[in-house]
Amino acid sequence: MNDHGAHFAGVSGVLAPVLVLLVYLHLARRARRRNPVLGWRGWRTASFAAGLVLVAAALLPPVASLAHADFRGHMVQHMLIGMYAPIGLVLGAPVTLLLRTLPVAGARRLTAVVHSRPGRLAAHPATALLLSTGSLVALYFTPLYDAAAAHPAGHWLLHAHFLLSGCLFAHVIAGPDPAPARPGVRARLVYLGCAIAVHAVVAQLMYAGFRVGVRAPVAELRGGAEIMYYGGDIAELLLAAALVTTWRPDRRDRRGGPARRPRLAHDPV
Repeated sequence: MNDHGAHFAGVSGVLAPVLVLLVYLHLARRARRRNPVLGWRGWRTASFAAGLVLVAAALLPPVASLAHADFRGHMVQHMLIGMYAPIGLVLGAPVTLLLRTLPVAGARRLTAVVHSRPGRLAAHPATALLLSTGSLVALYFTPLYDAAAAHPAGHWLLHAHFLLSGCLFAHVIAGPDPAPARPGVRARLVYLGCAIAVHAVVAQLMYAGFRVGVRAPVAELRGGAEIMYYGGDIAELLLAAALVTTWRPDRRDRRGGPARRPRLAHDPV
């Protein structure tokens, strides 16, 4: 990446998270003013801010600089943007915050989008699993990664994919925001177990160098595989902990069916 590209990346890595945080803080203050009794929990704001800090850390030196020169740096970036930051961002309940602060007409439109067929399809665990975890096979076992890494725009597309797909998966598994297609807790734990298994297999195949499409020294590939293996496990355990600690059983969950309205420990948000 040239100096101009590096400067743009550095500015974007700071400016975008700061702007998003300022908008979130403004909405949180509006929510507290609109309903002082219900308010807006400070730990949600802290969680969202922590997610943004992780995004910024991944987009700034030294992580960003290392990611352009070493595949292990890319994998650290991947873990921060695609697995750790989404947990904090999703637990910040941004959709619920919007619903609490938008005008009635806007809130109804947003609710209609969430409950629409495309919205339900996007929020289904199978879709989230395919986009967040299944895409790793296409990325690292085909020439796709090298093609994307060769252009600055490709880097940003990878970042956007990691962040959006990671947030979608975290939302489906443990998010407090509305998700009409979200199944019961048992089913979500199964999908999370599938994600853990796929991450482990991809990391092991990468470590062994089996049909890997990434052109990088063996030491970098193995180091990246180890970061994916151990870092992915920790992130997925954190996601499981978020699910377990915020869940309250209801009758549909005990029957193994999808929960129409999961009862969460933090309701109302």
